[in-house]
Amino acid sequence: MNKKGVACLLIGALIIIIGVFYYFFFASLSSKKEAVFVNIDDNDNIDSVYMKINQAAAPHQMVGFKMLTALTGYKNHIRTGHYEITKATGSFTLFRRMKNGRQTPVDLTIPSVRTNERLAAELGKKLMTDSTQFIRFFKDSAQCAKYDCDTATILCLFIPNTYEIYWNMPLDKFMKRMKKEYDAFWTPTRLNQAKAAGLTPKQVIILASIIDEETANNAEKPDIAGMYLNRYHKGMPLQADPTIKFATRQFQLRRIYDKLLFIKSPYNTYRNLGLPIGPIRIPSLAGINAVLNYAHHNYIYMCAKEDFSGTHRFASTYAEHMTNAKRYADALNKRGIIH
Repeated sequence: MNKKGVACLLIGALIIIIGVFYYFFFASLSSKKEAVFVNIDDNDNIDSVYMKINQAAAPHQMVGFKMLTALTGYKNHIRTGHYEITKATGSFTLFRRMKNGRQTPVDLTIPSVRTNERLAAELGKKLMTDSTQFIRFFKDSAQCAKYDCDTATILCLFIPNTYEIYWNMPLDKFMKRMKKEYDAFWTPTRLNQAKAAGLTPKQVIILASIIDEETANNAEKPDIAGMYLNRYHKGMPLQADPTIKFATRQFQLRRIYDKLLFIKSPYNTYRNLGLPIGPIRIPSLAGINAVLNYAHHNYIYMCAKEDFSGTHRFASTYAEHMTNAKRYADALNKRGIIH
């Protein structure tokens, strides 16, 4: 064979080698049309890593991925993280990210939930930290104190925004991030607004949580805030029905009977003056802004409208309020609503 023939054979062999190399290491790893996310936690071993990736990978690409892990001793240095696999991701690219811990950030939206337990459950679904670890933290007075909170006010730290974080962020670093976001939220302007309302930042959040439970109508929230602030500064009990629901954990109640008003609870705003000891849910930004920009009026009473629109009738006198209350009670009776 002449030199030209040998050269052609070598070039052909080289093309085949490059093709095979590309096929196993750089061609699309994913067999799915949409992006797939793989979470590697601290309990994973090499076999469970293979199993998780195999759910999204094309068979030939798993061969390439396994070759890379075997050659580099990856099984002894598995790193936790949240990794994205797209149609553009090859086995070499994914392996390099996983080996170096270059994970994809998670967009975490703080949910508007009512209790520490529900927040723990939702965070546990989104992050590597187990929900039971969050619950233990939320119930630990010493841990909460590190963030200038107690077990009743710890929910105040969770400003309802969406944050880009890492899935495997340790619990202490996650809480530091939430405290940093909380401090950043309370700008000088907002602090001055809270002071003008006669409230601390945490009290703003507590009142906002009550307002959010009263209505989903954002346009009405400043009026409700103004009504409660009028009662608060007059030294009147807030008498907020949502606090009774929270104290009894009967969130589905439509009617609040007199016997429920005497329950002994620091959240019962019929028995206790002032605000409850903590928020009764993580409030919305609309609820917080409603308190900071509360409406100035003379109302000290409100009652749900009889049309069940979720809005309210306001009153400056008790007589007017009783008229509004009768309208609502009659509407409940007409519909046969007893709870």
